[in-house]
Amino acid sequence: MTALRPLGEFSKKAKDLCSFLGIDNVLHGVNDLYFTGITHNSKMVEFGDLFIALPGVKRHGANFVEEAKEKGATLVLTDQQGMNIIQDALPCLGVGDPRFMVGDLSSWFYGNPFASLDAVGVTGTNGKTTTAALLEQIWRFNHRTTSFVGTIGTTIGEESLSAEFTTPEASDLQRLAAVMRERHVRNCVMEVSSHGIVQHRISGIRFSVVGFTHLSQDHLDFHGDMESYFQAKAKLFSSEFADRGIINIDSKYGRRLYEEAPIQVQSLARSDKRAQWHFESIDRLENENGYRVAIRGTGGILIEGWLSLIGLHNLDNALLAIALAVETQVDPLAIAAFMHLLRAPSGRLESVAVGQKFLALVDYAHTPDAVKRVLATARELTSGRVIAVLGCGGDRDRSKRPLMGEALLSGSDYAIFTSDNPRSEDPQRIMDEMLGSDSILHEKAAVIEVDRRDAIVKAVAEAQDGDCVLVLGKGHEKGQEVAGVKYPFDDRLELARAIEGLS
Repeated sequence: MTALRPLGEFSKKAKDLCSFLGIDNVLHGVNDLYFTGITHNSKMVEFGDLFIALPGVKRHGANFVEEAKEKGATLVLTDQQGMNIIQDALPCLGVGDPRFMVGDLSSWFYGNPFASLDAVGVTGTNGKTTTAALLEQIWRFNHRTTSFVGTIGTTIGEESLSAEFTTPEASDLQRLAAVMRERHVRNCVMEVSSHGIVQHRISGIRFSVVGFTHLSQDHLDFHGDMESYFQAKAKLFSSEFADRGIINIDSKYGRRLYEEAPIQVQSLARSDKRAQWHFESIDRLENENGYRVAIRGTGGILIEGWLSLIGLHNLDNALLAIALAVETQVDPLAIAAFMHLLRAPSGRLESVAVGQKFLALVDYAHTPDAVKRVLATARELTSGRVIAVLGCGGDRDRSKRPLMGEALLSGSDYAIFTSDNPRSEDPQRIMDEMLGSDSILHEKAAVIEVDRRDAIVKAVAEAQDGDCVLVLGKGHEKGQEVAGVKYPFDDRLELARAIEGLS
């Protein structure tokens, strides 16, 4: 396994590292030992690397030092626990909290690569991917060399890479930024997750401007409560990371962030005309997938045109993307000229059409709020029934499961409970927690089907002309993780195959 690296040569000595970290050099006899790359992942180590061994949820990174050594790591940075594990396997530097230092350290090593980029960060529970993808499209239509970092992967110019996390680890981010700099990328848009903020993955990054979509329940297994979740997101809107921000104030958390942010911020809302960015008008033509809109922005800006997007929540995402584009010096007249070309990213209300007489959609919705929004959109799009398939991920926030089950039942005419990525959990137990009570199945048109493929087949078999089949939760994902093994699985392909099986 290899990682994309800059072509330019980078190297530092062990004594330089000690000086940067402000620690005494305890590596007697190896002051002049060089390292030529940085990684936290033992599988990504290349000859000459500094291996950063971080404490993990299940195992400490130091347990993989032998693999790092075999691949050519010359030096290790870790904490005291890691030093006790590594002992004499490799020259080792110990610090109190290595995770806190990785971002700044990697930025120093690669020569502060983000300084050469006009970078935008987007955060929020839902809408990050769509907002970021739309913003990148706007830049590309303006003939800018761009990059995207987020849930659906990383793109640098025309090259695409897969993603492990929404926001990569700090050493990966700085390395990727160094590649972007080499390739003369002008604009970079990044999805910034709450995990990425709390775990210091964005340390060492300065954004030109940051954007906030909205906040609703998710990740409470990690943050504990909504206040901690909010504070994690709010940290992005501080002078540590940015000087300017644009905030959607349609939610209570957005209004609070707008009032409390210590940096200069602009307000944005769908219909509140007091907001600096808002829609003057939204018109949806019958039998058309999209809206004719008029957008009012700062300084009296007026942008009019057609948005070929499905769902009012995607109008919110488009509005934020357009506002961020203007903040990065895109001409509003240019935005109006090609606004009709903007498209939602893969797995976001993505249509699957293979000749059937009902609507079939796949969406990444995996929070109670997102499920409600997408089901409401499906209701607008069809005169028939809404048939929806949904599961909840294992080893994640359990408190949202009954809320998602409730959203599924209340928003659909026929609900199918199934597996998502059960991971190490029993899929049946997850669905039991979604349902709360078996009696619900007798009160509503709902069934349980543990096998996700069979659940999709059942949804398609139930559909009649004019209905809408909606498969929720996994969106763009191409695998399903069960008991520690990731199997190939793509909701879009499975849905298409199920429809083709009708003939």
